[in-house]
Amino acid sequence: MSYWNWGTRRIVLTVAMVGQALVGFAPAANAHPHVWATVHSEIVFSPDRKITGVKHAWTFDEFYSAMAVQGLDTNGDGTYAKEELDPLAKVNVESLNEFDYFTFVRKAGEEAFLPLKDPEDYWVEYDGTVLTLHFTLPLETPLDPGSKGVTVDVYDPTFFVAFGFAEKAAVKIAGAAPGCAVKVEEPDPESAETAKALSEAFFSQLGPNSNYGSQFAQTATVTCGAE
Repeated sequence: MSYWNWGTRRIVLTVAMVGQALVGFAPAANAHPHVWATVHSEIVFSPDRKITGVKHAWTFDEFYSAMAVQGLDTNGDGTYAKEELDPLAKVNVESLNEFDYFTFVRKAGEEAFLPLKDPEDYWVEYDGTVLTLHFTLPLETPLDPGSKGVTVDVYDPTFFVAFGFAEKAAVKIAGAAPGCAVKVEEPDPESAETAKALSEAFFSQLGPNSNYGSQFAQTATVTCGAE
């Protein structure tokens, strides 16, 4: 088994590939984005009503999922046990560090992103069709969102991966948070149409600091009553 690191193509998701996989599926590699992920998130609160972190579950498209689990069924029984998928979870969360785990948290109305700690409780599950990566990102300092709120965006700055919150129950509140609520706002639909006209050469020169993908991000805003 070998790991092909998409970090060399402005992404850090790592997949297990066999030699001819990209050749056999060349059409899928010719247009942006290359990977699609459906996001379920939980905003984790402490008993004193402060946000302590974000818990993610990212479900990837069938093509990516099939590539990612290639060679991981080490005992050949046709199923993927936790211990067989643990190396994939580990290599993904470790490499995602360079891109801040595609998760950007900030106080509403402010530019600076809040610092996050390394992920906890990370694991991967595969249901035979799609792969889901689970992990929790703690905030470096717990934060009371207040009435102005805290925003959470999930996006790939290079738009190699298209992240989108799930249609139902996309973002929940976990923990003690009376009077708190979360709302998801959609991005400008014209941005996606504009992106379709851009060439791969344009995307290939984007780096993790480009922030191009932010315009496609859905924004979850958490507020907690009046100040």
